Amino acid sequence: MTAAAAGRPAVEADRIRHVRLSSVTLPLATPISDAKVLTGRQKPMTEIVFLFAEITTENDHHGLGFSYSKRAGGPAQYAHAKEVADVLLGQDPNDIGRIYVKLLWAGASVGRSGVATQAIAALDIALYDLKAKRANLPLAKLLGAYRDSVQTYNTSGGFLHAPIEEVKERASQSLAEGIGGIKIKVGHPDSRVDLARVAAVRQHIGDDVPLMVDANQQWDRPTAMRIGRILERFNLIWIEEPLDAYDAEGHAQLANALDTSIATGEMLSSVAEHLSLIDHRSVDIIQPDAPRIGGITPFLRLSHLADQAGLQLAPHFAMEIHLHLAAAYPREPWVEHFEWLDPLFNERQQTRGGRMYLPNRPGLGVTISDQARAWTTDTVEFVL
Repeated sequence: MTAAAAGRPAVEADRIRHVRLSSVTLPLATPISDAKVLTGRQKPMTEIVFLFAEITTENDHHGLGFSYSKRAGGPAQYAHAKEVADVLLGQDPNDIGRIYVKLLWAGASVGRSGVATQAIAALDIALYDLKAKRANLPLAKLLGAYRDSVQTYNTSGGFLHAPIEEVKERASQSLAEGIGGIKIKVGHPDSRVDLARVAAVRQHIGDDVPLMVDANQQWDRPTAMRIGRILERFNLIWIEEPLDAYDAEGHAQLANALDTSIATGEMLSSVAEHLSLIDHRSVDIIQPDAPRIGGITPFLRLSHLADQAGLQLAPHFAMEIHLHLAAAYPREPWVEHFEWLDPLFNERQQTRGGRMYLPNRPGLGVTISDQARAWTTDTVEFVL
């Protein structure tokens, strides 16, 4: 008996007919410096380059996704996406797994991590956004949400270029805006500066407010162990990236020796690289970044493995995406609050009582702003 004969609506057949890629440069109001700048390894960050993907189907369903790069790599992401995006044309947008494999093979000669998968991340995220919109559900609900809000903490006010009084002021502002925790940057060449700043912020916000620190990979193993032990007295939620991102063994030593949780993962660009952290028991809190590891498809694979390993989750950056993915994680997660991306979208994330709330809009719940269109430096379209 056919669906129509049984009185059920037939499944809607659809195909992707149009893909638009855009390179957008977001200027930052103030040059940003973390420990990598103070150690001479990078220059202050003045802009972020975004790769936007907009997908439209024959039945007029729409999806929006993005990837990004800080300091360098944005043009490379855009160039690779232009080479493989035509793979989507004519495909059923529901077949996200099948399309992902096609995209991987279209760029197989440059590997399955880094720029190659960061480029296709924007397309993959757009497909999930489209699928959730088609179902008229927020993405978290489509995936299977465990909660309607997620613990949130602010990072953007705690960078090392900011005087400590400004850091304290921004911390107060974040808490007043309903954000639950405060993260500040450490890794200063003079560890006494780090300890003084942590002590000042802890005293300012009180003992009950969640506080995290982020060394941005700038300590060696002995330094991380020594400072980690001193930091125990501040009752931190976690110490982030104390060592080189690929030092799974060193992070494991810290995780085993310290009472404070160890968090890392944001700089890794594949599920395989994160597996090293899981296998070595290197982290208590894993911090994948969906645009960096290739999109939502690999992020979901990793989240299942992380949950099986008993890890907490705190995705890096891009709260517009990660709010949904964190809400669909079985264990209580954290989401990083950055207002830097606000000018790119017409909508805002809502925070209160220390939590970020899922939007009631379908998909990711964001649309590109006119300002983002004005910051677009190049666009290419593919049409069936």
